Formats: sequence, structure tokens, C-alpha cells
Amino acid sequence: MKFKLFKKTLRQEGPHSTLPDDEFYDAVETGFDKMEEERCARVVPPAERTRDEVELPPPAVDNRLTVHPLWPEIDRISTEQIQAAFEEVGGGIGWQLFAEEGDMRMYRREVEVDGMVMDPLKAMHKVRGVTAREMCHYFFNPRYRYEWETTLETMTIVEEVSSDALVFHQTFKRIWPASQRDALFWSHVRAADGNTYAVTNHSTTNGDYPPNAGACIRLFVTVCLACRSTWPAGETPTRDNVTTSIAYCSTVNPGGWAPAGVLRAVYKREYPKFLKRFTGYVVEQCRGKPLAI
Repeated sequence: MKFKLFKKTLRQEGPHSTLPDDEFYDAVETGFDKMEEERCARVVPPAERTRDEVELPPPAVDNRLTVHPLWPEIDRISTEQIQAAFEEVGGGIGWQLFAEEGDMRMYRREVEVDGMVMDPLKAMHKVRGVTAREMCHYFFNPRYRYEWETTLETMTIVEEVSSDALVFHQTFKRIWPASQRDALFWSHVRAADGNTYAVTNHSTTNGDYPPNAGACIRLFVTVCLACRSTWPAGETPTRDNVTTSIAYCSTVNPGGWAPAGVLRAVYKREYPKFLKRFTGYVVEQCRGKPLAI
């Protein structure tokens, strides 16, 4: 019922949804290109960036989180996501390789609900010279988000639950002919066994931020960035010998109709670019800093 309502809402927006798929994709592609140009134009020189130390995530779950009403959901979903992040993608699970470049592999499973694409996506990547803790620090901490997230228009911290959990409301830049989107989600960062850290984001509700109350269509997300660091046995980890394996998993309900072929083409184009941009950003931020394990 929820999916059908959102589908109807977007189809009533006017002539935009009647565009042929190729024109729809061309317009979206132009929109993403413009955002990337804007990001490049505002990039701050490395010498002028914040050079703070990596203080997140904490070594154990913050006690304030464990007494919060969201804790059972946060713990369950985060645990499930971390366990699934590094599982093999072969066999009968249905993952399809759709993009690869260097150490990066991008997989998807084709899933549609009421005609809307909700493909689970999974990226496997390796980055050298930075740690799992550092990757998750920059992904979780809101102070950096405008520097690496090109589609972000506004970000509000709805609730500071604890040092390792926040609730965010974000609006994303509109890319014509699609409607503008927003999202409301909790974000939790935690340590796991084996030099592993992970950030999990999952949609939530809040009476002060109702869905589809204004110009934005609410999208619903489950995202996990799980990272695991290794280095040669018997050696002390350094920038020169540490390697971090990354699993980035994402399932997005776009909240409204859009051409399935267009969405899949956009995913194939934008997800590898996003992961390269973010990991490159972290490498640059960590250059010259002490290693944080």
C-alpha cells in the first residue's frame, strides 16, 4: 500500500514522467555532471582542510545508545548488515556483476516492487594506506559530509543519540526531471572483530519530519559501509603496509516511480564514481596523519 501511494504521487507531478527513457537518462546524466562540476569548483586545497585527529568510532557501544528506544532496531540491523557485508556474492544468491575497475567490483540483485526499482547493490573495493577506522570516521561524522557527498543539499541532525549514533534529515539536490528527494535515517558506527568497523544507516520516522509533506518525496534507505584492515603478519601497521577491504551495501526505495532502465543505468554510472570519490577523499584527508587503528 505504501509503495502504491508513492507511485501515484510521483505520476501526478505532470509531464516529467512521460519523457522517453533516453531523454530522461540524458537529463539525469546532465544533472549529475553539473553537480560534479560544482563540487570540483568548491574543493578546498588540502593545506586548508581540517586536519583533526580521528576520534571515531569509539572502542565500544556508547551506553547512552543502549537505553534509547531505537537501540533494539539499531543493534539488530547493524549486526545483520555487518555479517552480510563480507559474504560471498557467488552461488545462487543472485548477485550480478555490473561494473568493475581495478580492485573495485560492483554487484546488484534486480528487485522491483510495484514497478519501482529497489535493487540491492553491493560494492567490494580495496584501499591502501588508510584504515577501517579512518574510513568509517569520515563516513559517519557529519562535519565532512558536504565535502564528499555531491548530491547533498541540506543536512539536519535531528537527534544526537550518543557519540556513535545520530538521526539525520537530509534533502538532496533535485535532478530534473525527477522530483526532489529527502531521507530521514539513523546512523550508527561501531567496531567489530578482526580490525573491522562499520557504519549503518537505516530509515526511521519522526513526527517533526513527516514524509511527503512538502516538495520532497521521501526515499527509504538501508546502507552499510563495512571496512576491514589487514597488514603483513609480524609487522607494525603503517601507511605503507595497511590495506582496507571495503564492502558498501545499499538498498534504496526511491519513494516514487522512475523508469527502471534509467535507474539501473544511473546506478551503473554513479555508484563507482561515488566510491572512488569517497575513498580518494579519505586517503587525502589522512595523508601525513598518524595511523588510527
